[in-house]
Amino acid sequence: MMKNRQLKVGGMLSYFSTILGYMISIVYTPVMLRLLGQTQYGLYNLVYSIVSYLGLLSFGFGSSYIRFYSRYEVKDDRKSIAKLNGMFLSIFVIIGIVSVIAGLVLVKNTGVILGNKFSNKELSTAKIMMIVMVINIGITFPGIIFNSYLSAKERFIFQNLLQILRQVASPLLTLPMLIMGYGSIGMVIITTIVNITVIIINIYWCLKKLKMRFIFRQYDTSLFKEIAIFSSFIFLNMVTDQINWNVDKFIVGRYKGAVAVSIYGIAAQINTYYMSLSTTISNLFIPRVNKLVASDSETSDEVDSLFVKVGRLQFILMGCILLGIFIFGRQFIIIWAGREYTSAYPILLLLATPTIVPLIQNLGIEVQRAKNLHHFRSWVYFLVALINIVVSIILVKQYGAIGTAFATAMALIFGNIIVMNIYYYKIVKLDMIRFWKEIFSVIPAVIIPAIYGYFLMYFSLVNSLKDLVVYGIIYLLIYFCSMWLFGLNRYEKRLVTGLIGK
Repeated sequence: MMKNRQLKVGGMLSYFSTILGYMISIVYTPVMLRLLGQTQYGLYNLVYSIVSYLGLLSFGFGSSYIRFYSRYEVKDDRKSIAKLNGMFLSIFVIIGIVSVIAGLVLVKNTGVILGNKFSNKELSTAKIMMIVMVINIGITFPGIIFNSYLSAKERFIFQNLLQILRQVASPLLTLPMLIMGYGSIGMVIITTIVNITVIIINIYWCLKKLKMRFIFRQYDTSLFKEIAIFSSFIFLNMVTDQINWNVDKFIVGRYKGAVAVSIYGIAAQINTYYMSLSTTISNLFIPRVNKLVASDSETSDEVDSLFVKVGRLQFILMGCILLGIFIFGRQFIIIWAGREYTSAYPILLLLATPTIVPLIQNLGIEVQRAKNLHHFRSWVYFLVALINIVVSIILVKQYGAIGTAFATAMALIFGNIIVMNIYYYKIVKLDMIRFWKEIFSVIPAVIIPAIYGYFLMYFSLVNSLKDLVVYGIIYLLIYFCSMWLFGLNRYEKRLVTGLIGK
């Protein structure tokens, strides 16, 4: 009963957190862009994309924790869990120290890394930002184990309340810094302070409320090897994600400068919000997938049903958002960020459109990990990502930021869609025919709102914030009604009426 409450209330809080984050971003980002300017914002994006590569030093250990925790949880083996906690904390403390050392090397070579498109003042600002970000990521690593433990214990309510606190605190504290003229340096300082505060709260909750235990001796070396092998393939996925979502900024900055990075950064930021909505659903089911696979009573039909159920819910939501991006995206960017960011619209379409397929299937990633079948995916994504780098460098010289976005889109279509759907069907033994039949059964419900959107675009009816709000609300109502009549099944209708009732 407790876990069901965590799942339902945690899910509602998760979406509230996401929507609140969007609302705050809608208000905060335009102010931030105008206070920073295109160059400072582009520099911030570029430095962030470089330092984020230090996150790869986690080697995927964080994502593997829940799988091994679930193995002991089903057996109620508290001592093994305590040893697992001790092992992971030791690993992350070491990784945190290594990341700081590696980060200081990056700081020393800032000019070499960024190239000759930046002034001495911009390089000096980048160096200070890099120092603060390196400290931030060094502290973040030891905190991973506590956040992973909360997820494994399915404490979704607490996690999402803390996320809401983070979302509100960051802009409220950052704006005064920007107004006082501290620029991008002030932004990263506030981000670091908020992040450290959240980590401290997580640690307190795990130790005092959940009685999290650690044993720092008698490590099982065979278990460590198993974790390392398992995590190494997650690490390859992390490298791939960094290449697909961050290397473009570095390539654009290297060849086209800070302003081009700022334009690409706006498209990437909106795309990140778009992707995060999908994971808010699937993240709630990660512990359940691992326990299903770890349990002796697991059947393929149970896993298939959960995969299809979550996939349909994700498609209904993500389809609404993607269609909305096509209809309102260009005008939203102009109103929200400014007319100088108009060219971010085609970049956004290239990034968001092919992403919808892996987003509605992201529970399949957890099924692979739970079954220890994620190796192939890791290698495929990694090789495709390397090709993406080469093609991006070739295209950026002639087509700029949109060229790198096109290369990323092609990589996603080939690797994440074509190859992985074959792998899901042949090796992971997920019923992909059933999955796609269920997805295609929802598509007719999208036709009516799509026609409405075409009408709006053809006659250019959205030209102001008022138009965006009014026509956007009408679009949502049309989409919901069409989906209710032609798309939702009985389970999904009961889910909606239950939520409305509550």
